[in-house]
Amino acid sequence: MTSHVPVEGHAASGSKPAPPATLVIFGAGGDLTKRLLMPALYNLAGSHLLDENTTIWGVDHSDGSDESWRKNLSDTMESFTKDDTAEFHAKHIDPTAWGFVRDRLHYLKGDFLAPETYRTIAEKIPGNAVFYLAVAARFFAPIVEHLGQAGLLKQGDDAFRRVVIEKPFGSDLASAQELNKRLLTVADESQLYRIDHFLGKETVQSIMAIRFANGMFEPIWRRDFVDHVQITAAETIGVEERGAFYEPTGALRDMVPNHLFQLLCMTAMEPPVSFDAEAVRTEKAKLVQAVQPVQPGDAVRGQYRAGTEQGRAVPGYRDEPHVAKASRTETYAALKLTIDNWRWGGVPFYLRTGKRMTGRRTEIAVHFKPAPYRLFRDTPVDQIAPNILRIMVDPVQGMTTEFNAKVPGPSMRLGAVRSTFREDAFFPQEPNVGYETLLYDCLCGDATLFQRADNIEASWAAVDPLVKAWGAGGEPEPYEAGSAGPNAADELLARDGRRWLPLDGD
Repeated sequence: MTSHVPVEGHAASGSKPAPPATLVIFGAGGDLTKRLLMPALYNLAGSHLLDENTTIWGVDHSDGSDESWRKNLSDTMESFTKDDTAEFHAKHIDPTAWGFVRDRLHYLKGDFLAPETYRTIAEKIPGNAVFYLAVAARFFAPIVEHLGQAGLLKQGDDAFRRVVIEKPFGSDLASAQELNKRLLTVADESQLYRIDHFLGKETVQSIMAIRFANGMFEPIWRRDFVDHVQITAAETIGVEERGAFYEPTGALRDMVPNHLFQLLCMTAMEPPVSFDAEAVRTEKAKLVQAVQPVQPGDAVRGQYRAGTEQGRAVPGYRDEPHVAKASRTETYAALKLTIDNWRWGGVPFYLRTGKRMTGRRTEIAVHFKPAPYRLFRDTPVDQIAPNILRIMVDPVQGMTTEFNAKVPGPSMRLGAVRSTFREDAFFPQEPNVGYETLLYDCLCGDATLFQRADNIEASWAAVDPLVKAWGAGGEPEPYEAGSAGPNAADELLARDGRRWLPLDGD
């Protein structure tokens, strides 16, 4: 697991290059390859974390050559310097770092379902190999099965073979179980790297350091002191041009059993016995297995209507391209989770995610139980603000603690104050699109930040009642674009005497 603080056995700044390997990218012409994988490889090359003998093969069904693929990707990389909305931000492209990647790019036209494609690949791979599936989910199982049939997954002491699988990993519990079954028929669990790019974010990885490296936090990180936890992933953008993907998916499938559950795991898991990959992943799986299946009465789904975003009018979801005019797909989901274990029994976890929200924010907010009021009952203090620890993941990375202090003056008056830690103020910021750590760890064989089969299936099991209920019919509650979501989401917390933190301010 990559970190700015060197930890024995894990990647860190200043680490040695990954071992030599051939990276085979299925879906070479896709948006993921252009916007994320290539910038990540470029950043790794700039940090000298790729071996000189690294080779990159792109496989896709379109006509192409080594030179045409190199030129296309070079043009895309240059375009990012003029695109403020791109995930990759750079004022200029370093010719040495990009030249390192560009010169190692090779292209193969091939049908993902044709055996001859895999025979050709086998001729080009002498040793270590990572197969990256940057393709539609329907190709995951067929590609891995073809790799197995072609002998491309056979490994020994002198060579490793690994497969990186993007999300969505299944569309419900049954499909995830079936996909795992097919993959594990031809590959060992240790060869499968189920990726979740949220875990590539530096702040997400830092959660374990915040919890386990500080004596002031871990002793109170439990039901005796914590009132509830809010986990939020809110976006101001809509579905844009992704309507064809989003229509059969929706906010629940797109975000909850993967991204939000990974934040949940980092926040609520028990301390692992070590930072060994299997020790960490075992604690994550145990945590998710303790999550009680969410019933429809503890969840809210919404869909944005027309509204305003940053002062400009924006269309409703049903008016977006490739979206049905009577669509029931949710663009907002909020749910209340309960975890049935000793640490968290009785502590609710509230999760929410949505598009076209009033603010962009991904964060974890731990609300602590209030102090007793007895000491202050004869003073002007009639309410004590709760203590909140907020771990900020995006767009700001860092942490804030909110607590009470005396307001200067002759009387006892309390005021809420805040202490803030921002990563960019303390640590040098390295170029990052979120995939650098994940690619490097996969090349090095560190599976800490990748999901295991039991974790995936337990996550789907937790939301399976919602998947079935929402798929059976009913209308999502409308909410105005640029708002904080549907009213029912506020009521979900209000019935417990709580409320969401605002999205449109600090």
